[in-house]
Amino acid sequence: MNFIGEILGQVLRVIFEFVNHYGLSIILFTIIIKFILLPLTVKQTKSTQAMQEIQPRIKEIQEKYKNKPEKQNQEIQKLYSESKINPLAGCLPLLVQMPIIIGLFWVLKDPVKFGVFDSQSAFKIADTGFLWIKSLTTPDYIMAIFSGVSAFLMQKITTPTDQLEGSMKAMTYVMTGFSFYWGFIFPAGLTLYWTVSNLFSAAQHLLIVGPLKRRLANAKEDTINDSKPRIKKQK
Repeated sequence: MNFIGEILGQVLRVIFEFVNHYGLSIILFTIIIKFILLPLTVKQTKSTQAMQEIQPRIKEIQEKYKNKPEKQNQEIQKLYSESKINPLAGCLPLLVQMPIIIGLFWVLKDPVKFGVFDSQSAFKIADTGFLWIKSLTTPDYIMAIFSGVSAFLMQKITTPTDQLEGSMKAMTYVMTGFSFYWGFIFPAGLTLYWTVSNLFSAAQHLLIVGPLKRRLANAKEDTINDSKPRIKKQK
């Protein structure tokens, strides 16, 4: 994790030297990370769409082999293989982002150690806060509220309407609660990263992911319609 922290520290240092503002550096760093992860997000979207399309067949298999769990798993894995779907692909962005979040936590907690600044005095000069925040190395309660609200909006926007019940509805409130809690105990710089990341994800979904899902759904529907036999009208 120190290795990741050192890399992130150097990236943050370059950004800071360019904009000469610590808070803006964190925001730009967040946006850069989200753009880097965009191909994975698109891949996740395609995987999620494909999983939704085969859900009826999965339910049929589960019902047919409900008393034979081993056979059920074999048939489901066979279906994944035939459909060229990796059920774990939807977790890729989260798996990639978690080391970044953990590494960034340590970087923002001690930016001098990870090379963002050459000395503690240089860091104190740079840590002038951001908006109402006096220091980005200590928790900020107002930012904690923004963190929770941004997590709630992100979950609401990115979760399909037909899934906003049951476990997914509970997940929305769990993520919101965690985001509030993290904001009260983590450095404000990390909370700022998390808040901007949530808002960027919501905007990204509205501008890129949502339209992509609709295009994939329309393409699938056109394929089905083209495969149907057409009845010629008799003259």
